[in-house]
Amino acid sequence: MSPEVKATSILNTTFVHPAKFYINGFSNIPDAKYYYVFLCFVYIMTVVGNVFLLSVIYLDKTLHTPKYMIVFNLAFIDLCGSTALIPKVLDTFLFDRNEIVYEACLSYMFFVWFFGSVQSWTLVTMAFDRFIAICFPLRYHSIVTKPLTAAVLLLAWVLLLAAIVCMAGLVDRLSFCGSLVIQSFYCDHGPVFRLACNDTSLNYLIAYILLTAIVFVPPILIILTYVCIAIALSRIASGVERLKAMKTCTSHLILVAIFFLPLVGTNVAVMASHIHPNARIINSTLAHTIPSLLNPIIYSLKTEEVLTSIRKLCKKIRLRNRLNNRCGPFITHVLSK
Repeated sequence: MSPEVKATSILNTTFVHPAKFYINGFSNIPDAKYYYVFLCFVYIMTVVGNVFLLSVIYLDKTLHTPKYMIVFNLAFIDLCGSTALIPKVLDTFLFDRNEIVYEACLSYMFFVWFFGSVQSWTLVTMAFDRFIAICFPLRYHSIVTKPLTAAVLLLAWVLLLAAIVCMAGLVDRLSFCGSLVIQSFYCDHGPVFRLACNDTSLNYLIAYILLTAIVFVPPILIILTYVCIAIALSRIASGVERLKAMKTCTSHLILVAIFFLPLVGTNVAVMASHIHPNARIINSTLAHTIPSLLNPIIYSLKTEEVLTSIRKLCKKIRLRNRLNNRCGPFITHVLSK
């Protein structure tokens, strides 16, 4: 047996896993650290905004509805997704820790892709909620129930979990015997599996399947949903009622545009022509981080129910503080006796 055939045979029966990968990040950009400081600020504001929105929904029982179950799920996913990505990016590039252990790289890839995919399909679930609310208003409460909403969200989590586990598992069967430099800002799926030196046809297949299922199918479904909503609204005689119905959709439409436009644009540009790695990194980081920052702000400022709940909670806090200030000295006097 020739040495080449023998080496190929060994490579096909054993997987060559490296101890570490090297995450390259930006190339030839001076003062790139300022961009990562900006991401640090984005992460802090994302945590504050999403924790605030989660707290408002949890504390106000009037928001314990199917619609706000979906909003709660989105805020939780935004928080988890940003936490999975940004702290590690900051650690990698602000503190020059570009090397990452093989197992940690796969975990990193899994969590970023998983939370991103759940975020995508949560926006589809929101579109379904708006579709039923506007097209079938009299049957809304009988169709969109808490058990149904919980089941839909849980199904999305389970199916996407299985898909992303499959994706990471297929990467784990690859052998890496050449370059270990990942041309991205994190352990992204494409840049990692392209470094392998054995057959990656299955990896390409699942990459296209997931890209279609996460990036392209959800916005198409959302567009179709809003076409149906537009047709239903065109049949409403009163312009005031039409405007009122559309206002309930504005927050969701803004979220969809912020999330999908940069994501779809970047992936189409990558598939259609060559895009500079630095431009791809900037587009990808903004697509992963800015929606999670803006989602709670949009839902807090553009949704009347949330604004009402915030005012209600603020009044309760002020009333409690006044009672404490007035009754505090009396309670202290009584206890001293």
